[in-house]
This record gives sequence, structure tokens and C-alpha cells, in this order.
Amino acid sequence: MTTSFSLPRRRFVQGLALGGTALGLGLTPAQLFARQGQTGAPELRGNQFQLNIGAADVNLTGRNRPATLVNGSLPAPTLRWREGETVTLRVTNHLPETTSIHWHGLLLPFQMDGVPGLSFDGIGPGETFTYQFPLRQSGTYWYHSHSGFQEQTGLYGGLIIDPAEPDPHAVDRDYAVVLSDWSDQDPKRIYATLKKLSHYYNFSERTLFDTLTDFREKGVVRTLKDRHMWNRMRMSETDLADVTGYSYSFLVNGHTPAANWQARFEPGERIKLRFINASAMTIFDLRIPGLDMTVVAMDGQPVKPVRFHECRLGVAETLDVIVEPKDHRAYTLFAQTIDRSGYARGTLTPDPSLSAEVPELDPVPLLGHREMGMGAMDHSAMGHDSGAMKTMDHSRMNHGGMDHGDMNHGDMSGGMDHGSMNHQGMSHGTQSGMDHSAMGHANHDTNAAVPFAVSADNPDLPPRQSATEHADSEYGPGVDMRAMSPAPMLDDPGIGLRDRAWKVLTYADLEYAHGLPDSTRPEREIVLHLTGNMERYMWSFNGIPFADAEPLELYHNERVRLTLVNDTMMHHPIHLHGLWSDLELGDGRLLRKHTLLVKPGEKLSYLVRADALGRWAYHCHLLYHMEAGMFREVRVVPRHQHHSDEESRP
Repeated sequence: MTTSFSLPRRRFVQGLALGGTALGLGLTPAQLFARQGQTGAPELRGNQFQLNIGAADVNLTGRNRPATLVNGSLPAPTLRWREGETVTLRVTNHLPETTSIHWHGLLLPFQMDGVPGLSFDGIGPGETFTYQFPLRQSGTYWYHSHSGFQEQTGLYGGLIIDPAEPDPHAVDRDYAVVLSDWSDQDPKRIYATLKKLSHYYNFSERTLFDTLTDFREKGVVRTLKDRHMWNRMRMSETDLADVTGYSYSFLVNGHTPAANWQARFEPGERIKLRFINASAMTIFDLRIPGLDMTVVAMDGQPVKPVRFHECRLGVAETLDVIVEPKDHRAYTLFAQTIDRSGYARGTLTPDPSLSAEVPELDPVPLLGHREMGMGAMDHSAMGHDSGAMKTMDHSRMNHGGMDHGDMNHGDMSGGMDHGSMNHQGMSHGTQSGMDHSAMGHANHDTNAAVPFAVSADNPDLPPRQSATEHADSEYGPGVDMRAMSPAPMLDDPGIGLRDRAWKVLTYADLEYAHGLPDSTRPEREIVLHLTGNMERYMWSFNGIPFADAEPLELYHNERVRLTLVNDTMMHHPIHLHGLWSDLELGDGRLLRKHTLLVKPGEKLSYLVRADALGRWAYHCHLLYHMEAGMFREVRVVPRHQHHSDEESRP
């Protein structure tokens, strides 16, 4: 059947009524989008849908601002499907510009993936595009625009696929909790500001009073040397988020903290909360004071249950938890931002008249040695003033200007050379902690696959690379830092969460619920460095922005290990479209995901089965990082079309 939509009653945001009207009330799309949008996402069920994308004003902060909406709501409607069915979605564009919808985390033909320039041309003004694909999975996912900055202005929504078989974790109530960030500023202006002054939105910079405090606590000499180190790097130890609460309001299902989105329960019930981080740029730390959570799925995939109290949720990740409140009282759903500049808030309550105390924001955490890529070093032998600059190589930096602000993602293939790739092996001598200014740099292929010998003691776990090598492309104006000693950090809660008195969930705590989802033995390895120049706001893989990068090519059905090294001091949620990412946890354990949050200075590896032919996007899911160049195309091709040197394969 075809699912129409009708929006629920008007809601109030910070005391301001938002008009909500729908096609189901007899309005045409033009009339619908001429009115104000409304907050709160209706849920649509079925297998055939009509989705209308258009512009409308919303009022979240006291003034009307333009938004991009689906069927007139912010967030877009939550779509609820069933595994095993085939869904058909007619998407009509009522905007004056091209639009698109990407189904984040879904396995589908690449032509349905919704990335203009890779999988299709986009949906032009006045056009209708029909998405149709079978549902080969279940779980919690989401969808969003992959055109320009439309995701930032409201084109995102939750997506739930119920399993074909009964869910092993039965619950009494089930809520999608969509977290997002909203700005009254035009996102084009935000991006232009970041390109001109990357720390513009950081209002937690160190002050004279902080320096005086450091003099008392650390001494004058050490304080001055620390200040000199940060000044040389042209970085700030409080630089945790590019866009902060100075510009953003943080939302739960389209509601500001003052609007206080509510979820009802009765004491003794089991409630599933499906957290979806649909923000453009914001990493959230989630907790429900007074109530433990049990995780049962991440990124839509079932995991062995783990009880915890708090977790960090990267942009584009999803987390299913079960809570069992016993008392007749309210609980606050508290999601503070990683930089502590604001929070999203909702309430779990048995009575709409009840609310719970909202915790105070934590102090702003400070970046340190671990975030500088010094996690694998022995700090005890370094001394306070010697370590950072000796293990971080800034000597070959070229601070000449490069500006990718005008990069157009509308046609991602135009002007690019997609010739053959060279997967010759790379030499990995021991060079942790070395200054590369004194070394010659071989002209390495920055997309190179690294052959290896199978480990004799465990043939299913080939040895990882232990050293760090940087290619020539990482020495230029687009890279202002290289981690000389990155370290595994899967069991690290992360900056600002390491000293908690309660359980903080980490990747190391989790494991795919049904054993190994695929082989732990890859055929080859590809190493990619996450690189950038924060001052110039340039982002890339291996120092090469998308506009200059060749695609990564994978054989159809091969098993590949991707190793990521974060050379920057920022978190990067890395998302590969169309293919599962099986994070290697050690001891032969895997965690199946679609998005991986890579910490500053971290090195991690995951396995990919290239089982879907086509052209797939691969990028950082921080919207402005992707726009600034941290994007690649991944091509899965038949083996006879692969152009790499066969002799380089083990």
C-alpha cells in the first residue's frame, strides 16, 4: 500500500508555536512548503512511500529561519520497514536546486545509494526519482541528503527495519531518538568562516587567567614551553569541535532543550531507545543519570549485551539500548557535546508533568600527548618539555595557501583521472618518534596495498604494521601535523571520559552477537592517513584532497584490511557506503559497523568484504570536513578489470 502522511498536533519550541500541515490534509506540496515547518518526526510504515523535499521556515530560537524538510517536518519522518520486503520510495524535489537521499548503512545496489556524481545524477528541481531496493538487513539506521549542505538544514531522518524473525530482545516500548545540531546561520556562511578562521566558533580558548593558574600549578618554565609548543603547531588544546554551541542549538527529535522532548513509560517496562546521531558536526556523550543502559545493537547490527552508564556517539553512528526504569519518576536523556559547549536533552517519564534535573556541563577537556599521536611512546622517559615537538614533524610544512572552498560535490567524477592504481608494497622500517625532515622520502603510492606473510602462530590473523610511514603527499600545505607514534585506542573512553566513576562504553566492550560475521583473514591491506591543516581548514586522506585523488579500487568479493591512522588532533567518523566495516578488536573478535569514530592519534584496522559492485562514497561524516576534501571514491570492480600489479599480491 502507499503510505501518506499526516503530521501530529502543533508542538511548541521555546514557547513558539510551529505550524504543521500535511498533504494528508488536502494541501499541495507547494502549499505545504510555503508554510512553516514543524518539529517532531511522524512515523511512516509500509513499503511504498511518497516523500516530498521542499523548503519551509522553522522557528527554533526565536526567529524564523529557512530549512530543508521532508514532508514538512524536522527531522524528516521516521520510516519503518520490515526485513525481506522490497521498498519503493518516490522522492519529489520541490527545491530550486538538486537534492538527493542517501540511505545510510543500507546494503543496496549502488544506483540506489543516493550520492550525486557517483550513483546517480541527483534529483533535479521539479523531478521525481524512484528508489527501489530489497531489505537485506534489520536494525536502526538513518537517511539524509548527500547534496550540498541540505543535511545541516534539516534533511535527515530515522530509519528502522524490523527483523523478519522475532526480536530476541522483546520490549514494551520502542523510541527513535534522533540527535542533531541546528544553526540559524546559513551553512555556506559557516563553511566560509571556517575557511577564513577555523577557530572562530571556539569560545573555550585559553585566557590570561588560565595562564596564571598554570604558572601556579605547573611552574613558569613548563607553562611557557607548553604555550610555545601549541603556538608553533598553530593549534589550540581546546580545539575539540569546529562548530560549537556558539552557533548551534542541539536537538532531540527536533526539540531544543527548552522544548524537552518526552518519552512515556510505566515503571517496570522494558524500553528500547534507538539513538541516532544525525548531526552534521557534533559528537555527543550520552547518559541517563540514575538509569543504567544495556546496549543490544550498534549501527544496526546486534552485539552481545553490555551494561553501561555513558558512551560517546560519533556523527552518523546509531546505538540501540534497553532501559528498565523501576520507579515512578522522570529521567533526563542527557547528550552533551564533546567540547562541552552545549547539550541536547529529553525526558523519559511516566507522567508528562514530571521532569528531572539536567546535569551541568562538564569542564572543557584539554587535548594532550595522546591526541598528538604520542600514545605508543614511553612518556616517562620524555620529560615535560621534550616530547611533543620531537615526535611531531612540522619541519616540511608548506604554509602556502590552498583553498578548496569552491569544490563542487554535485559531480564527483568530473575532471578526475580514474586511471590504474599501483598497489606495490611499502617498506615499513621502525621510525616511531622520528623527525622525517632528515629522511629521504620514497615516492610511495598513497593508495598502496601492503602485502604480508601469514602469521605462523595464527593463520587467521596476519601481522599488522607496527611502524608509521608517511608518504610524500603528506608533506605540503594541506597537512600541518603527522602522528609519529599512533596507538590502538579501542579500549580508551576518549578525552573527557577517562576519569569517570561509572562505566563508559568503548568499542573494545562490544562484539558482533552471532560470532564472526566473515573471515578474519584479508588478502591485502590498504593504509590511509587522516590528514588536514586545521588553520587553513583543509582535510584529506594521505594529504590528497578529493579533487586530486584517484579512486580506491577493490576486487569484487575480496577481503581487504583497511588501516586508518589519524594524524590530526580531531575525531573523524569515517563511513564507507555499501559495504560492512568489521572492526578488528583483537583475539579474533570483530564488531560490524558502517561508521567508525577514529580518535586523534589513533590507529585502527577493519576488514571489508567487497561484495557489491559499483562506485561507493568513502568519507569523514563531519559535513564540513567532507566538503573540505576528506572524501574518496571506492570502486568495486570485477577482478579482470582491476589494474593493480598482480605480482604485488601475496
